[in-house]
Amino acid sequence: MDSKKLQQYLLFVDDLSTWVGKAFSWCILILTFVVVYDVTARYVFTAPTGWAYDTEYILYGTLFMMSGAYAVSRNAHVRGDFISRRFPFRVQAVIELLCYLLFFFPGVTALLYSGYGFFHLSYIANEHSASSPTGPPIWPFKGIIPLTAIFMLLQGVVEVTRCIIAIRTGKWPQRRHDVEELEKVILEEAAAGMTAKQILEDVEGKVRHGREHK
Repeated sequence: MDSKKLQQYLLFVDDLSTWVGKAFSWCILILTFVVVYDVTARYVFTAPTGWAYDTEYILYGTLFMMSGAYAVSRNAHVRGDFISRRFPFRVQAVIELLCYLLFFFPGVTALLYSGYGFFHLSYIANEHSASSPTGPPIWPFKGIIPLTAIFMLLQGVVEVTRCIIAIRTGKWPQRRHDVEELEKVILEEAAAGMTAKQILEDVEGKVRHGREHK
């Protein structure tokens, strides 16, 4: 696979993770409404609901899990790189690659295997929640666990590929949000009256700086 097609694949998975993350981000609005409604009903009208508790943790758990691949695609996940970033560039890439191979993939694979087991048993038993009087079915929520693992594995393959490219070429492949930011910069500088040569030099400088300080 040539470098252009490979980059298109990397950005495609980035786009998929972004779409999934943004789609499920709407859970936070629904969750906010449910919490406000539940608190108002309970403390203002003395009429507590029998469904809000289950709805709240299901929405929060779904939001948290389905945003995982999106966070990785944006390079926004928590990382303890306060030591590794002091090393040469290729050493940083090797350390990141080893972390994915030794920790990320075993953990996410275990999540997929165990998560599917939890979901399968819950589905067969038609499991319902015992935490509230209404007892909504809980197996769809458990189905989110293996689904999350699948998206995380896809994004993990992309990140490993990026590490390998960085080790071989000495620079990080662009992420989708890098492309979006550069497009925004180009439009802003063009509107400000900068020449094409000035814009090109500025963009090249930003790209070089971003790759050195990933």
